Amino acid sequence: MRWAALYARSRQLPAAFGALLVATCGVWSLGRDSWNTVLVALALTTAVAVAAIGLSGQDPDLDRTAALPWPVRRFAHLALIAIGAGAVVLGVQELGSSAVAASIIVRDAAGLAGLAGLAATIAGGQFGWTLPLAWSAVSPFVPRDESAPSRVLTWLLQPAQTPAATWTAVILAVTGAAVYTTWGGRR
Repeated sequence: MRWAALYARSRQLPAAFGALLVATCGVWSLGRDSWNTVLVALALTTAVAVAAIGLSGQDPDLDRTAALPWPVRRFAHLALIAIGAGAVVLGVQELGSSAVAASIIVRDAAGLAGLAGLAATIAGGQFGWTLPLAWSAVSPFVPRDESAPSRVLTWLLQPAQTPAATWTAVILAVTGAAVYTTWGGRR
């Protein structure tokens, strides 16, 4: 499995995982006494953003001429970002006295990873952090009412059993994964 180690190094996965841990622990330490969905969204956004920087390699020509198929690796990389970010946030929140529902964390991690995949495909892997950060920055300032557009725009902050939030996250995750898996990072 030498190719897996080479892939991980070329995409800076060890450094990304270390940054993911530090960023998530940093957000948790700032708000551990008042852990809520806003802090979870911030921790997940930070985790996905630091991990998404490696969604493309340094040499696009080398990526295109690889003997092994890239789509499987691209999907695995994006899934690893979502699983890693969600698992770290789930683990870190257990250190405190309050916790957010696991279904919210899983939903948000999947949707944010999909946004990272979209951003990497549109702007390049080094900009995979842009869409998750933009959505997370705007979402707390959208007025929360019962309208469908409001629930879609604030899906990161919605309660667990909100269909509009769940469907938004699913659509973002599936679309981002499909687009990134098929085309990869912009060249």
